[in-house]
Amino acid sequence: MRTTVGIIGAGPAGLLLARLLHNAGIDSVVLESRDRAYVERRQRAGILEQGTADALRAAGAGERMDREGLRHDGIELRFAARRHRVDLPALTGGRSVTVYAQTEVCKDLIALRTEEGGPLLFEAEALAVEGADTDRPRIRFRHQGTEDVLECDYAVGCDGFRGVARRAVPARLARVFERTYPFAWLGVLADVPPSHDELVYARHDRGFALLSMRPPATRHRPSGQAAPPPAGSFVSRLYLQVPEGTDAGEWGEEEIWDELERRFETADDWTLKRGPLIQKSVTPMRSFVHEPMRHGRLFLAGDAAHIVPPTGAKGLNLAVGDAVTLARALAHEKRTGSPELLDAYSGSCLRRVWQAERFSYDMTTLLHRAPDATGFEDRIQLARLERIVSSRAAETDLAECYTGFPFG
Repeated sequence: MRTTVGIIGAGPAGLLLARLLHNAGIDSVVLESRDRAYVERRQRAGILEQGTADALRAAGAGERMDREGLRHDGIELRFAARRHRVDLPALTGGRSVTVYAQTEVCKDLIALRTEEGGPLLFEAEALAVEGADTDRPRIRFRHQGTEDVLECDYAVGCDGFRGVARRAVPARLARVFERTYPFAWLGVLADVPPSHDELVYARHDRGFALLSMRPPATRHRPSGQAAPPPAGSFVSRLYLQVPEGTDAGEWGEEEIWDELERRFETADDWTLKRGPLIQKSVTPMRSFVHEPMRHGRLFLAGDAAHIVPPTGAKGLNLAVGDAVTLARALAHEKRTGSPELLDAYSGSCLRRVWQAERFSYDMTTLLHRAPDATGFEDRIQLARLERIVSSRAAETDLAECYTGFPFG
């Protein structure tokens, strides 16, 4: 099999890259180890930055997002039983975020690829990337029980943290930066309307909590069905800080609701709506960056190159930024013959990646209580929050970072 760009992984980075290349007249093949049903139902991020939403629209993949997604013009910081709303457009010149689950983004891009794009092979397990430092890299893969080779001009690893693409970068040329946090998120999806119309980030002495939301379609609408959810029908997505290594099964339903209620406490009459839990899962917290994001004609994108703790809502958005940057570089090379933007890909992406890592780290350490936290550290957290809510400059910095960094 032969193509111009071989893409490993049908997550948001791989699928959007394939879409952008298709629009630029560049052929590609996407290899995905899982089946289509798995890709379209795996729950991941749900907050799209302004730049991500704009990129999906420009790619022709934003119609359902605009119809069914939920624009948010603010977030709420909650601490010491106080509530403070951060007005995103007022602080950023009009930028906002959109609540639209990664599963839905993938469904939309898969549908477009199936209808008008090139090959997308599910249950095609990439085994190795060979010849990355040559003019003809090869991706060995297994599909339908048979080993095959995809020959390409460029190979792109969008295959996540445990994928094979990163292993093709010689260890002597790579630098890895990482941090593991001593806590995790217990996430639940609840069949009850959200208790607030915007996201709530709560810092509490018992630990962090987050109130978010999803359209009910994220769990039960088949791919391609276009009916939007009725107004006000979003279900609740909630998270609790728990110790690292926690088993979701250790937490009972009432115990989860009681703990959420404690951590979201306010001095006014706000109440938390309760309902049956649909899903429970635990997400570990880590920061990871692999440098460089390119080796020869192999490029890394998304979780294959970087991971952020979810507090800053940056993972999906970083993947989209990588795809946009690489597609632009490949289109430039096709149009002009110049490799200038391809040569700049890693450095350009890493500038944005490190800003997102910094912001995600700041939000994580601002809102989570470490297991060995002292009274001094508690007071520092509260002082940092007080600074944000009392200083327009500090609040603006948070809003600018939250709504997104420019794609390089």
